[in-house]
Amino acid sequence: MSANPYETRKLVSEYLFFHYADDVSGGMPVPSEALSFPVRLVQELLDPARPAARALDLGCAVGRSTFELSRTIRSVVGIDFSAAFISAADDMKAGRPIACEIVLEGERTFPYVPQRPPGVDPARVLFETGDAMDLRQDLGAFDVVLAANLLCRLPEPKKFLARLPSLVSPGGQLLLATPFSWLPEFTPREHWIGGINEPSWDVLRRALETDFELQLEKNLPFLIREHSRKFQYGISLGTRWIRRS
Repeated sequence: MSANPYETRKLVSEYLFFHYADDVSGGMPVPSEALSFPVRLVQELLDPARPAARALDLGCAVGRSTFELSRTIRSVVGIDFSAAFISAADDMKAGRPIACEIVLEGERTFPYVPQRPPGVDPARVLFETGDAMDLRQDLGAFDVVLAANLLCRLPEPKKFLARLPSLVSPGGQLLLATPFSWLPEFTPREHWIGGINEPSWDVLRRALETDFELQLEKNLPFLIREHSRKFQYGISLGTRWIRRS
């Protein structure tokens, strides 16, 4: 396995722009339905009618979805494996300015300073580094657990799936989103969840349905800007599961 690429200043800047910029298109004709992915995750997957006092955002990156969960949930923990991402998320929570250099082309950049989204209470949010496959045992259970674009970036995703029943309270919501982008540099082939002899969705559904009931399934497009004329376009499968009693 290669070194963690998410510790670089360049990736931190890219993800801060992805999470907090109002419009990453720069005037390019990008698919508008793929914008604001970290916000839409919460808006489109969370069932606000179900009471929730405590939430967990696993693979929170630089924290936008964590903040969005805190709009309606009074205590939200955001965990990411990248110390650089969590440092940036803590800066956003504290309102400390972060100077980013966003690539235009080649070595040309422009400055960007992300702003914490208005209307959120940073006192409701806690960020920490952690491994989704080996979370600390005293985390407890949550009314909502969100894991977005995380599954196919884990070396052993089955370890993560095995922990989920103890993380979600009975009747609580598990919000998953993944494009199933299996890459050997992140996940050795022998640990892929499907993608070889059968569809990944079939394998994932079987792994979860004993402890969770599927309530919602929908496509969630996303767009990550690399430079002014290059964007990563992906479509995550978004699902909402309810923990069986």
